[in-house]
Amino acid sequence: MSSNPSSRGTGLHSKILTELGLRSVWQSPRDVKLLCAQRFVRLFAYGGSTLILASYLSALDIADERIGLFMTLTLIGDVAISFLLTLFADAMGRRAVLALGSALMVGSGLVFGTVGNYWILLAAAVFGVISPSGNEIGPFRAVEESTLAHLTPHERLSDIFAWYSLIGNAGTALGMMTGGWAINLLQVTRGWAYIPACRVIFFAYAAIGALKFLLSISQSSAVEAGEKKRKKKKKKKKTASRHSGEGETQPLLGDQASNPTSERQETQKKSLLSFLGDADLVSLVIRLAILFGLDSFASGLASLSWMTYFFKGKFSLSEGTLGSIFFTTSLISAASVLVASSIAKRIGNVKTMVFTHLPSAVCLALIPVPGALPLALTFLILRSCTQTMDVAPRSAFLAAALPSDRRTAIMGSINVVKTCTQSLGPLLTGVLADRGLFGLSFTIAGILKATYDLGMLLSFAGKEKQSRQRTPATQGEEETA
Repeated sequence: MSSNPSSRGTGLHSKILTELGLRSVWQSPRDVKLLCAQRFVRLFAYGGSTLILASYLSALDIADERIGLFMTLTLIGDVAISFLLTLFADAMGRRAVLALGSALMVGSGLVFGTVGNYWILLAAAVFGVISPSGNEIGPFRAVEESTLAHLTPHERLSDIFAWYSLIGNAGTALGMMTGGWAINLLQVTRGWAYIPACRVIFFAYAAIGALKFLLSISQSSAVEAGEKKRKKKKKKKKTASRHSGEGETQPLLGDQASNPTSERQETQKKSLLSFLGDADLVSLVIRLAILFGLDSFASGLASLSWMTYFFKGKFSLSEGTLGSIFFTTSLISAASVLVASSIAKRIGNVKTMVFTHLPSAVCLALIPVPGALPLALTFLILRSCTQTMDVAPRSAFLAAALPSDRRTAIMGSINVVKTCTQSLGPLLTGVLADRGLFGLSFTIAGILKATYDLGMLLSFAGKEKQSRQRTPATQGEEETA
């Protein structure tokens, strides 16, 4: 009788760990944990620099319209770098691409910490890695998400992506608060001017890029695309088959004689001539590119740099106060990701994306309406409650819907489209800000994001089952790799 409460307690504990996705993270390979660590330190750096970017440029006597142009050209530069690196990431080696991106972070941080010329800073931002939005920039996310999908069984993908997103949000939150209060302390206790205090943050940005470089090169060869390893395994198994008739080589030899493999080989041959291949996949990618592009354009209108700049200018807030405010909202966003993972297991990824993201779009549109800080903060906090709940389900949906052999290139190409459209947003916001219509950009962004949500619901809510049916075959290909 006494064993029942204990077993119930153990069962409840196990259920909680499973529901939160902690069991999946604990059982994940070392490379998955390293990828999550890289995301944390990268978003920590982004958080600290994003908090001060617009204000720092303004302190250098740069007009709001030129600040918007700066952000736009930065994102355009990211398009070119991301497209090239993600398109050839599997051929170059995923570790090499992540390490190269980290080196670009180091270079950008050093330039921003030593130079005050607009055009030199712009060149460093365009060819390096500086995030004007506080979110992902550069080749990192597409490569990392493709690698996570490669290393993780499908049934655990939602949990892994949820914690991957949560860890990134936590990094942004901590980076914003740390950066904000570091500037406050330098100004108050050391008597530093604002610009030198900001440059300390950019030197820290470079140091974090160096740390991320070390994490990138610490990963094993398991993160690389499976094609090279598949060839090596075929050679080893062919050699082994000469000594032992069946054994481990029998399934591989059997697969080589079967129709699915010949179909896969035909698909690989076609992929040499066509980037996408079949018409259904082309249609899927086009719809995703249009909808994600619309959402990204809205995100560009209301980027984190502009949001912090808006609150600082309208309500005369210090960097420390701003850091604390956006630390709180980022933590709320991070915690909400776990709830999204639990919901997605019950109603599916697409419906979770829409039903959680739509309320945040409405709150975004209402942020500039109040003239008092408490009410504006209320809308900001309400927005943060569901702002990023769509990220993990979206990543899991894409991983399930896209074929494994082209996932990195397709996701990288979609990210290029997203960055292209997002790059237009900051410029428009800068123009509106120069004309005294700063808040209007946030209202427009909220309306566009709501349109994106409804588009996703109409396009994919009824077709998610088809994506799930495709996934077991896809996962089987990755396991053979």
